[in-house]
Amino acid sequence: MRRRLLLGGLLGVVAALGLVASFVRGPAPEAAKAASHREAPLISLDPAADITDFFMFRGYGTGDADKVVLIMNTQPGEEPSSGPNYFNFDPTVKYSFGVDNNGDGKDDITLDFQFRNEIRGVSSALGLPLAYVGNIPPGSGSIVPPITRLDGPGSEGLSLRQRYTITMSGPGSGQKTLARDLIAVPSNVGPRTMPNYPLLASQGMYSLPGGVKVFAGQREDPFYIDLGAVFDTLNFRRAVPALTPMEDANDNVNPFGVDMLSGFNVQTIAIELPISMLTNAYQTLGGYAYTSRPKVQVRSSWHSYRHSHDHGPWVQVQRLANPLVNEVIIGLPDKDKWNAKEPDQEKEFLDYYTNPRLATALNLIFGAPVPATPRTDLSNLLLKYGPGDPNYSELLRLDTTVPPKPLAQQKRLTVLAGDNAGWPNGRRPRDDVTDIAVRVVGGPVYTALAVGDGVNVNDAPLPTEFPYIGNPNDGRNRAPFNHKNP
Repeated sequence: MRRRLLLGGLLGVVAALGLVASFVRGPAPEAAKAASHREAPLISLDPAADITDFFMFRGYGTGDADKVVLIMNTQPGEEPSSGPNYFNFDPTVKYSFGVDNNGDGKDDITLDFQFRNEIRGVSSALGLPLAYVGNIPPGSGSIVPPITRLDGPGSEGLSLRQRYTITMSGPGSGQKTLARDLIAVPSNVGPRTMPNYPLLASQGMYSLPGGVKVFAGQREDPFYIDLGAVFDTLNFRRAVPALTPMEDANDNVNPFGVDMLSGFNVQTIAIELPISMLTNAYQTLGGYAYTSRPKVQVRSSWHSYRHSHDHGPWVQVQRLANPLVNEVIIGLPDKDKWNAKEPDQEKEFLDYYTNPRLATALNLIFGAPVPATPRTDLSNLLLKYGPGDPNYSELLRLDTTVPPKPLAQQKRLTVLAGDNAGWPNGRRPRDDVTDIAVRVVGGPVYTALAVGDGVNVNDAPLPTEFPYIGNPNDGRNRAPFNHKNP
């Protein structure tokens, strides 16, 4: 029943696919906000705390169907060759997951990740300027071996190493440490410095007591979108109707769009836990990711929006649950304020859901009709456990009774293509949330016209096992779109 309620708003779009109105191109409105990793003015100045994506889904790797996976990606647009100081997690940021397991929209379980830096190794001892120094052929005077290990012999060239601690807290259980001083996987510098990066990264995948897996380190950005076309006032590279039925059904080819995030990396925190560690009698979970900074480092604008996460020395600076909410739903005047609020305070922003600005932009640009306002479908879909839920809380909801699908069987359009194991029932890296969001916000006509950005698949293959996000592009061989390395 809960799954039917959760997906009801989206299934309503499917039921109306037969409605297609004739349309003409309309006048251009004020530039529309769409998918991005820099969704609010203040957080765009703080990339280390900027959450690019949040995923929550039942594990689909071998033996992982009884697990829930939580993934937070941060630091948008990591250009792989940005040395000599490569990308790391920020020791002054607390990276957190919040989980609601009783349907009231408030945190019941919190998972916190905190990092610390170590300056060490041969490079540090010699005062060398490079963050990582790899092997040079014999006779050249090199004394620093390639980095093949995160610790011990083979790690001497890893001059800046990060360790992290994971704490878990919940009602009645207090706070407990799940792990301490785990090593984060460093940026992928290149084949001379790190000759076998996949093997190096595998050392950062830890199995903890109780069936928990965890990983922290650099990964390839799995989000795929024609960012330039979307931000140029929804200037898609093909007029609507956009995708043909055959193109729309093909999840493995980009028919006309350009994946602007191709070749870039992110910082990933991934944890997989048994469902039994998170659920109680209520089998649908609500989750989100958020980042916090010490009060003394938070910009003054954030101080006005204090809430329960602002206890002790920490102030929340960003949150993310459902994809694209702060980009395409919340208006510019409230984006920073929204980031500092808790999910259960979403009623304050309800007007953005009942009168969606993106729908107005779609109508003005493409001329096709959108649902009349005020609307209730978006708030029911994104802010409630079901239409009868009296509370409004912006959480990514996952019905843990829905079986997961192996990667090869997943559909990018999720429920629009008959796959109920994807967004808005949780979110997997494969889910094409850009096309789904445009069609849901635009309404049945935009679904029938198959409006989308023409990017149907990520530029790099996704792994079938934990941590479910691929190895990052390396700094030596990643090339701009208009240039090929020899």
